[in-house]
Amino acid sequence: MTDGPLLRVVKRVARWRFYADLSVHRALRRARGERPYLIQAGLAVWYLPTLRRAFLWWQRRVNGFALVSRDPGTRVFVFNCTHFDRATRACDSYDSRPGMCRDYPRNLLDQPNPEMLPGCGYRPVARNAAALLRALESASVRGDTLVRLKKDLHLEK
Repeated sequence: MTDGPLLRVVKRVARWRFYADLSVHRALRRARGERPYLIQAGLAVWYLPTLRRAFLWWQRRVNGFALVSRDPGTRVFVFNCTHFDRATRACDSYDSRPGMCRDYPRNLLDQPNPEMLPGCGYRPVARNAAALLRALESASVRGDTLVRLKKDLHLEK
């Protein structure tokens, strides 16, 4: 299901707004000395039915995300993307994809243990990977322990 011209324009405007919000949000977090994180739906969207319906409509109609489930404990909506073709492993609306797709996996990289989606080609590498590798080498860590630490600490691609 490819996007028509009108939907592409709507998505482009939404993407500009997303990037503006994301830039402001990240700048505020940097100013407070915090790292960026994935922005989740707020309390109002979760508890107010009208806002929730509007949010879900937007995700379905504009972004092409079909609601699969919801988790009330964490206030998380789980979606499937209707633009992702599992056979070719490609997005049929790549040039007009939503901001959250463009920001993936960067939005996960500052988590303590980022987990990419199955099949994702990205691999997280710790910002201080070189220093950690030198420290492991100077501590004479070898063998299976070194391999496990490199994997668990995200020290290699």
